[in-house]
Amino acid sequence: MSSEPLRSIHVVAGVITDARGRILLARRTEGRDLAGCWEFPGGKREAGETEAEALIRELQEELGITAEVGEPIINVPQQYPDKRLRLDVRRVLSWKGTPRGHEGQALAWVVPEKLPRYAMPPADRPVVAALLHPDRYLVTPSPAEVADATWLGALQRSLAAADVRRIQLRMPGVEEGRRRRLTQAAVTACQAAGVDVLINADIGLAREFGTGVHLRAAQLPELSVRPLPDDQHVAASCHTAEELRRAEDLGCDFAALGSVRETASHPGGTPLGWEGFARLREAVSLPLYAIGGLRPDHIGEARQHGAQGIAAIRGLWGG
Repeated sequence: MSSEPLRSIHVVAGVITDARGRILLARRTEGRDLAGCWEFPGGKREAGETEAEALIRELQEELGITAEVGEPIINVPQQYPDKRLRLDVRRVLSWKGTPRGHEGQALAWVVPEKLPRYAMPPADRPVVAALLHPDRYLVTPSPAEVADATWLGALQRSLAAADVRRIQLRMPGVEEGRRRRLTQAAVTACQAAGVDVLINADIGLAREFGTGVHLRAAQLPELSVRPLPDDQHVAASCHTAEELRRAEDLGCDFAALGSVRETASHPGGTPLGWEGFARLREAVSLPLYAIGGLRPDHIGEARQHGAQGIAAIRGLWGG
């Protein structure tokens, strides 16, 4: 006998920022699921309401403010034991009134960089990542078939693009001595540009250069603990729900999930598509980049399916 389908709930929430750049969080009261956790203020969308109308009503009831709702930030599908939730988060452009906890909930104004310190429901964690971290993640093509100067020049052009703030250095097919030299030059250039840099697969090299590491899916079962300290990012490539859960259990900061679309590097493969991506997104609270045949003009669509942005080689490389 098949089990009953889980009920579906559509929740709208707002990112409210004060003149000092702090963001408002509300604490879930006793008697509610996940009591004591902090969340972005909002509530359930009722039948017949638009997302903006629902958020305006909820903020009036919950906080006593009249809000002007802006553009979407991220739409997070999340499965809980008793329900499937869709958290639709919008930016609040302005409001009238003084926010107060009209339902007995505590409020806190939090500087953005301290948001990760607050215990939150699973669906809210990707929202924090969407607010704090880059929306595009450049994966470098291998320099195996080009000269060092050509590859480093293309890297510099990528760094010159202000919207590329996170890079994974990936160099398959490059012998160790050359890979080390290019990594040294690339890390120096990335750090000078203030760009977050991760090294593909090589944990030892990441430790040596003080960078993050991006793990291959095959490495996940081999590790029992997070391989780097908290101040060095750990990410992973994932393709299945099992790999996502393993990356989350290992303490990864984010993952790249795909392939969303068919790519030249994996011809004939079966892509996830956006719906497949969203179904896997539901299983974890780990921040995710969508990867596979994507370009910057896909970022909005990625955010609507729960990704914090896109990861790409051809779509972001300056070569």
